[in-house]
Amino acid sequence: MEDIFELFNNQLVQQLNGPQDSNLKLIEKLLNVEISSFGNQIKINGDAAAVRQARNALEILHHKLSKGIEIGEAEVKAAVRMSDETAPVAEGEELADIVLKTKKRHIYPRSATQARYIREMMKNEMVFGLGPAGTGKTYLAVALAVSMMLEGKIDKIILSRPAVEAGENLGFLPGDLKDKVDPYLRPLYDALYEMLPAEQVDKKLAIGEIEIAPLAFMRGRTLSNAFIILDEAQNTTPMQMKMFLTRLGENSRMVINGDLSQVDLPRGVISGLKDALDTLDKVPGIGSTTFSAADVVRHGLVAKIVKAYEEKGKRQNNND
Repeated sequence: MEDIFELFNNQLVQQLNGPQDSNLKLIEKLLNVEISSFGNQIKINGDAAAVRQARNALEILHHKLSKGIEIGEAEVKAAVRMSDETAPVAEGEELADIVLKTKKRHIYPRSATQARYIREMMKNEMVFGLGPAGTGKTYLAVALAVSMMLEGKIDKIILSRPAVEAGENLGFLPGDLKDKVDPYLRPLYDALYEMLPAEQVDKKLAIGEIEIAPLAFMRGRTLSNAFIILDEAQNTTPMQMKMFLTRLGENSRMVINGDLSQVDLPRGVISGLKDALDTLDKVPGIGSTTFSAADVVRHGLVAKIVKAYEEKGKRQNNND
């Protein structure tokens, strides 16, 4: 199949093609199509489904460029992820319009699932984000929290996770409680420092506008005017999860993230995340988004590793 994508702005043509047609070459590689550029026309050849997806990706990239957004390798890969031929182009463009503004950078979704996840968090007071590491669940939740704080929509960001990791025991780690739990909360700190100047993060941590604490510290509190994120939620017990969920106060949002394939609880202990999903399945006002290996936005090899483990898990389940 052959398709021709035509533009009428020569400057946008150059930006869309990229230096030495690098953007077009990347789409070729990712979708196994042939792309050539002549003047203001881009010709696409290949399998029909792949050609349609490549055109959708070009439409999304053109839409971004027309809004003044610079594109590079990351944006091209994101456009390809969003350009599944089963999704209408209009939706891809709508998803491409989503942006989270923080002090240090503007953050855009890099897959259709990421965009839908952001929309779920914007729409619902409580959202579950499910799926493997590297899909941006926690990073995007922190980004939305920072964005809402900068807009004055919330007063406080609370980031938490259970202190259960791969069978390790906190009691054997050196230092006081902060020293013991900080390594487990490091990904949350890293996200904050990518979005806010270091001095602002430190100040907000000092005055309590940003709080990073283990799950046990949530007991007995009502969290109002806050954006609350629970990371690694698969490692909660059902009682811990119930305790956390019932902390939600007025004008607050709560995001619960986890990967049910990576439970580190003792054998026989039910994951509080799984229990909550089963219990709250029919409760209105609660959103959820499920990510897969296709949504991994780290190194390309990470996505292949996650997919290999997913396929192994499916084979084992079929054999049981």
